[in-house]
Amino acid sequence: MRLFGLIIPDNNRIEYALTRVYGIGWKTAEKICTMAGIDGHVKLSALKEEDIRKLTSVIEKNYKVEGDLREELTGDIKRLKEIASYRGTRHVRGLPVRGQRTKSNSRTKKGKRKTVGALKKEVWAKLDQQKTQSAVAAKTSK
Repeated sequence: MRLFGLIIPDNNRIEYALTRVYGIGWKTAEKICTMAGIDGHVKLSALKEEDIRKLTSVIEKNYKVEGDLREELTGDIKRLKEIASYRGTRHVRGLPVRGQRTKSNSRTKKGKRKTVGALKKEVWAKLDQQKTQSAVAAKTSK
């Protein structure tokens, strides 16, 4: 079944299937089902065309989902960057935006650790060896 440009397997319950759509969580899926007058525990394969139309109309009238929501979020972040707000600069630098600590955490946002400063002799030797190997490999590939 196609729903908002997504292919959703028919063997899923309606509530779970709706959570596959970007911008719809469990609670929102429950609300949508009650607004459409459909039992959320029924599988998608058991729905009629009329029920599917009800679901899509409720979602389109009341919620922003998929492309529209993504577009809005990227626009908001772009605006924060343009006005050079604190949150915008945090987005630009790739750091946590909402006040989280960065000394010991935030590895997800900052990425893999990069060692800065003193390294042992053995580590420097290994790095130099890797650089020479990659340079030789680049020359031979040309």
